[in-house]
Amino acid sequence: MFDFAIIGGGIAGTSAAARLSHLGGVILLEGEDSLAYHASGRSAALFERNYGKPPVIALNMASLDYHRDANGGVLSPRGLMLVGSAELEDRYTADLTRMSLTPITVEEARAFIPILDPSVVDRAAYDAEAWDIDTDRLVQNFAKETRANGGEVRTKSAVTAIRRTPSGWVLTLKDGAEIAARNLVNAAGAWVDVVAEMAGIPPLGFTPLRRSMARLPAPGGFDVSSWPMVFGPGEDWYAKPDAGALIVSPGEEDPSTPHDAFADDMVLAEGLARYEEFVTEPVTRLLANWAGLRTFSPDRNLVLGPSPHDAHFIWCAGQGGYGFQSAPAASQLLADLIAGRQPELDAQTVSALNPQRFNRQ
Repeated sequence: MFDFAIIGGGIAGTSAAARLSHLGGVILLEGEDSLAYHASGRSAALFERNYGKPPVIALNMASLDYHRDANGGVLSPRGLMLVGSAELEDRYTADLTRMSLTPITVEEARAFIPILDPSVVDRAAYDAEAWDIDTDRLVQNFAKETRANGGEVRTKSAVTAIRRTPSGWVLTLKDGAEIAARNLVNAAGAWVDVVAEMAGIPPLGFTPLRRSMARLPAPGGFDVSSWPMVFGPGEDWYAKPDAGALIVSPGEEDPSTPHDAFADDMVLAEGLARYEEFVTEPVTRLLANWAGLRTFSPDRNLVLGPSPHDAHFIWCAGQGGYGFQSAPAASQLLADLIAGRQPELDAQTVSALNPQRFNRQ
C-alpha cells in the first residue's frame, strides 16, 4: 500500500509527488502517454510575480527562490510589457495597477518591440522582473525527485474507479490493475471534480476555461528572441516569443467541459484581429494553433489541503493560469499541511487556499 496516490501528471501532480515523496511512499498516475500533456503542456510559461489574486501572488513570491535554484534554475530573462490606447484607458489603468508595472514612453516600448503601431499605442508599461520558465525541465526535476525518493511515476494509467476502504483508497486503472493507498491526492486539472465524485467527495464547482493560442512566423522578419511578453489592455490578447516565432493568444476564458481542448477558429481570429490593431505587421499565416483548459475554483484561488469531508482525500487543484509559477510554494504548503508542520506562508494566505473555505460560504 502506498502512502499517497496522486491522480494527475501535470505540474500540480508532479510537484505534489516530489514534496510528498519525502513523507512516504508515492505513486503518481497520469492517464496520458506523457507527463504534462494537457494544460501544463500548453502554458505560456511565464513567471510574473504580480500575476494573480493576492494568495496567488504570495505563492509566486514564495516560489521564486526555488525556480532560481533548482538544478541551476529554470528561469531565463523575458520581461513583461503592457500596451494601451486612449479608447481602452480604463482597462489599461486597471492592469497597470493590478500588476504594479512601471510606465515607459511609447518610444521605449517600440525600442523593445518595433512593430507596435505608434498611431494606436499611446501608453505602455514594463516590468523587467518577469522570466520564461523552462516548463519541461521543471516537470522533469519534480519527477526525478519523486523517483530518487523511491516513488513511482506511471503514465498510461487512467483511473476509472475509486472506492474507499477502512485503510484508505483503492484505485482501479484502465487496464484493470488496482492501486491501494492511504491518502488520495486529487491533482487532476480540469477533471478534479470528476475525480472527487468518483471518490464520493462533494465537488467544489471547478470551471475549466478554454484558452487558445496561435503560433505565427516572426513578424516582419524581425529577430523576436529578446522581445518581452506583451499584453493588450484587459488581457484581451497577449503575445510572446517562442523559439524564433511569436505565439499570440486571444486571452479568452470560455467555460468548457474536461476534454482534450482545441482552438476555436472564430475566437482565434477575433483575438488575432485585436492583436493586429496594435501592430504594424499583419498576420498572414499561422504555423500552428492549440488550446488548453485553465481550471479555476469558484473564487479563482488554488485549493490546497485535506477535504473537510475526508482528511485522507487531499485537494491540489484550481491552478488556473498560475500552475507553473506557483508550483514550488503550493506543493510545499501541501506537504507542510499533511505533515502537520507550520507553513512558511502567512496564515491569511493559507486560509484563503484551504478547501474548508467553501464549507463556510
